[in-house]
Amino acid sequence: MPMAPRTRKQFGQHWLRSDRTLQQIVDAASLSEGDRVLEIGPGTGILTRRLLPLAAAVVAVEIDRDLCKLLAKQLGETPNFLLLQGDFLSLDLDALLANFPQFRQPNKVVANIPYNITGPILERLLGSIAAPNPRPFDSIVLLLQKEVGDRLCASPSSKVYGALSVRVQYLAQCDRICHVPASAFQPPPKVDSVVVRLTPRPFVPAAANPHRLDRLVRLGFATRRKMLRNTLQSAVDKNDLTPLLERLGLNPQARAEDLSVADWVALSNTLLEEREEGGDKGKI
Repeated sequence: MPMAPRTRKQFGQHWLRSDRTLQQIVDAASLSEGDRVLEIGPGTGILTRRLLPLAAAVVAVEIDRDLCKLLAKQLGETPNFLLLQGDFLSLDLDALLANFPQFRQPNKVVANIPYNITGPILERLLGSIAAPNPRPFDSIVLLLQKEVGDRLCASPSSKVYGALSVRVQYLAQCDRICHVPASAFQPPPKVDSVVVRLTPRPFVPAAANPHRLDRLVRLGFATRRKMLRNTLQSAVDKNDLTPLLERLGLNPQARAEDLSVADWVALSNTLLEEREEGGDKGKI
């Protein structure tokens, strides 16, 4: 195997070397010949080479100019490959792809993303509770830091279940694909990793007011160990919240991590209904 280029710490680069993990990533994407794939941070192209024979098009966004030169040299003549140099978080993909019909509107994402910007990347791909991506991807397969992947897929009442869990699970079905040890990379990072598949879909029942749901979740998890009747005081009167939680079948002493995504939606929608029936009390 040829020697990989030297990594750059500012870009969070670690080269994945595990054939098994690469195949698990590709399998999780379930690619068909009509799929158009977006790859963020192709690096040396080791995953890109596995995607190209399986998809109609692969758009790769790479910030490292030296790696772009390498990729252009090795894959530039491949007809279903388009390389864009720049920061994924700031590029206007729609404008850049407007002149390339074959590569417009990728419908799947498959990527080993930089761990230091995972949050912003997730928000760009999925949107937020208040403003979901108006053109959601069919699926998003990502190699992530294990701690973050565990939080995305966490269940209520677990130690790692938090605001990120609720926000992402409201927007997408989260599936944990496989564990990836640090030894699968060169150089090995200080943490283990995990492959996660996100499948965007409308949450049912939906939040009647997504902005309100987003605010409630932020307030609820702002002080994790406090009970909701204390953390949500700025949104709903404490004396009103206890009977409301009981009516929803929830423990009046519940903390934020005890509520499932459906519970958060039910709480938000019920508060909205009560406000509309009882008049504006100046909260929420």
